[in-house]
Amino acid sequence: MQETGWLITVRRLAQHHSGGKSRTYGRYEAFIDGNAIAGLSGFVCEAIGPGDNKTLNNGKRIEAGRYPLFTHWRGEKYASVGYALDTATPGALKMPAIRVGETEARTDILIHPGHPPTPYLSSVGCFNLTAPLQPTEEMEFWESRARVVALLDSLRAFAPEAFTAEDITRIPNAWLVVEGEPAD
Repeated sequence: MQETGWLITVRRLAQHHSGGKSRTYGRYEAFIDGNAIAGLSGFVCEAIGPGDNKTLNNGKRIEAGRYPLFTHWRGEKYASVGYALDTATPGALKMPAIRVGETEARTDILIHPGHPPTPYLSSVGCFNLTAPLQPTEEMEFWESRARVVALLDSLRAFAPEAFTAEDITRIPNAWLVVEGEPAD
C-alpha cells in the first residue's frame, strides 16, 4: 500500500559514541503521496535507546512507530513560524522546529536543528537533522537549521492552514515514521 499525505521516515542505523557522549544515528527522507521530495533527505541524530514513550523525562529516544506532526509554538526556544532569521548568531532563539505528537508520557518531542552549546547531540528525545557524520563529528548548526527550515517550507506548502494560528496545530495528513532500535 502506498502512503498518502506528507511523510518523513527515520531509519535508525547505529549508536555513536565519542569522549563520553552518545547518540543514535539514522537516515531520514520525506515524501508526498509516496514520492520522495527532492532535497529532503539526510541524516538524523537523537538520544540513545532503547526507545521509551512511557517514562516521563527519561532522556531516551522515543519508540519506533508512527506519529502525527504538529506546528510548535510553546516555549522560548523553538517555533514553526516566527523563528529567528538571524544569520550571524548560531542558535539564536527561536530556532525552527516541528512538533511530534502522540508520544504518550513524553512531551515536547521536536524535529529541530543541532545547536550550540551541544552540537554533538542537542536532544533529550528530539530529532536533530544533519549531513553525514562520523561517530566523533559534531553537527554544524547552519547546515542543520537549513534542513529543518526546508522541512517546514515543504509542510507549509502542503498544509498552509496549519501554520496560521499561534497555537499547537495538527498538520493534516502529515506523519513521522520511525523504524529500528539499534543497540551498542
